[in-house]
Amino acid sequence: MPQITYTEHDGATRVVEGNVGDSVMETAVRNGVPGIVAECGGSLSCATCHVFVDEDDLDRLDPMSEMEDEMLYGTAVDREDNSRLSCQLRLKDGCDLRVTTPETQV
Repeated sequence: MPQITYTEHDGATRVVEGNVGDSVMETAVRNGVPGIVAECGGSLSCATCHVFVDEDDLDRLDPMSEMEDEMLYGTAVDREDNSRLSCQLRLKDGCDLRVTTPETQV
């Protein structure tokens, strides 16, 4: 099972095992991880699941879609080069991820 390390903006971390095919957002919500609101439930319409992906993990992710790229301009905390929407990050076998949540999602 892939593991996701969620780091809050204040440095607190939580490691959660996820299911292959689930999103980083679904895994966070299911496990009560703070910092991911997910108002739209993963339909790519709210940007409240914004995360900063660890630089070393970016190359292992599927490319960002145009819609995700546009949605990232509506985040509560300014996007960075490693910004992604966690609803769009699908877990893969043998691919652990590290993400940091912004200070706020709304």
